[in-house]
Amino acid sequence: MRITLVIVATAMLFLTCTHGDIQPQKNFDAKRFAGKWYRVGLAYDAPSFVPYRSRLTISMGIVEPLPNGNVNMTMWRIMSSGCKSKLYVYEKTAVPGVFTYYSTRHKRVKDITVVETNYSEYALVLKHKKMNREYTQVSLYGRTQRLRAELIEKFREFAQSRGFPKESIMTPPPAENCPPSGR
Repeated sequence: MRITLVIVATAMLFLTCTHGDIQPQKNFDAKRFAGKWYRVGLAYDAPSFVPYRSRLTISMGIVEPLPNGNVNMTMWRIMSSGCKSKLYVYEKTAVPGVFTYYSTRHKRVKDITVVETNYSEYALVLKHKKMNREYTQVSLYGRTQRLRAELIEKFREFAQSRGFPKESIMTPPPAENCPPSGR
């Protein structure tokens, strides 16, 4: 019993230290979250991101909940060499709507929080990582590539409330034929 309490307390401390004032979607349901999503908005505070802003397009992903509570996310994005996909395995935590994954590119564990979603139209997602400093990314996902203006504004306001300057908040143009079959 004591060990369980220590593990839970440690997990909660970890989550609180990363972005404790952010709460995940109440009663998050991974099965309802499953399916096709488009990343239609992005706010990122890493200086290394600036040169890539003009090349960014809307990317598409498929969320697949697994029986163990983890979630697979396959993302497609257009690159100079064509349309590429990447599989991310998001591991569940003790808090529904909060996941972790290991970034092979950064060689770090990152956490992902589904902050708000209505499951049928949009989702606000926060990604957080610590490297030489803390980095945060806010994404707006939609079930379609075009969302209502009110949802775009909600995303912008949320990103600004997290400290993102207006110039780091973007809604990229659609990608042509990526993935080619539209999946």
